[in-house]
Amino acid sequence: MFDWMAWTTPVAVFFTCIVLMLAGMTVWEIKSPTTLRRGFLPIATTRGDRLFIGLLAAAYLNLAFVGLAPNIEGWLGMAEPPSIWISFVASMLLLVVVMRKG
Repeated sequence: MFDWMAWTTPVAVFFTCIVLMLAGMTVWEIKSPTTLRRGFLPIATTRGDRLFIGLLAAAYLNLAFVGLAPNIEGWLGMAEPPSIWISFVASMLLLVVVMRKG
């Protein structure tokens, strides 16, 4: 069923985190309904809005990292491309910032 996708450990961890976040946000919303608030984002958002915006930003950061990894390898004179775990950690930090301050 999933033969079309390259299921590496980082990919599996990334998608597992997304599923856990969605489940956690569902339970959180049922227990404590959200209200609109303004942060650094230019619009008033709810928790769900910030999660969606944060997940999009995380996905774009990961795609940019994967696309630029060969260039980063050359710029820094590395023997092999940088680990995808770097972009995973950076994207999760970006998601936390958007969720807390967005």
